[in-house]
Amino acid sequence: MRIRVLTGAGISAESGIPTFRGKDGLWKGFRAEDLATPQAFSKNPIKVWEWYCWRRQIIGQAEPNEAHKLLADWERSHDLWIITQNVDGLHQRAGSKNVIELHGNIWRLRCTACGKVWEDEKACSKIPPRCECGAIARPDVVWFGEALPSEAIRKSYELAGDAEIFIVVGTSGVVQPAANLPFVAKSFGARIYVVNPQPTIHTEIADLFLQTSASEGLRRIDELLQSEGPS
Repeated sequence: MRIRVLTGAGISAESGIPTFRGKDGLWKGFRAEDLATPQAFSKNPIKVWEWYCWRRQIIGQAEPNEAHKLLADWERSHDLWIITQNVDGLHQRAGSKNVIELHGNIWRLRCTACGKVWEDEKACSKIPPRCECGAIARPDVVWFGEALPSEAIRKSYELAGDAEIFIVVGTSGVVQPAANLPFVAKSFGARIYVVNPQPTIHTEIADLFLQTSASEGLRRIDELLQSEGPS
């Protein structure tokens, strides 16, 4: 079974990770929209890195929840890919290997000069962290006003068009172009399953809408997949 899954902040909320936007993202009076921009980093990289270190501390204490683990289990028996808007790395920690990170990863760094990318969980030991070339490094995430990685977008649309089942978990569907992926999958004949506590723009095209938490919703889909038999 070719299963594609689009995940958003809702799947990590059960692990205790806030959205970092709106009231949940306030840090010393600053909003995420004030800090997660190239302009903010250029003006004050230390302040931006202090905010990311605060986020890293919260994310580092979190553990993959049942929803993350179920998806990792499905990868062993299905042709499954996860397309995530999250930057926390919890899908990989749960054991998933086929993961496309549309918005990057908070545990990776990218040099602002030479472009080198590397993983570093100890980046906050010295702020701002620097590349071996001497230039300042930034978090390897997509900030407001920046384009998503072209290869990640290309692969995501390719996978959406090839899906038999496309599952949307924990995302309101307001961020483009990720929000368009379920519509692409639907146009190519995929079944659409939506899991979210509230209705979203994808509810109207859903073959199955489970108005519940990520873990409960994926548990019920797991039962459905098992009842359908082997892939």
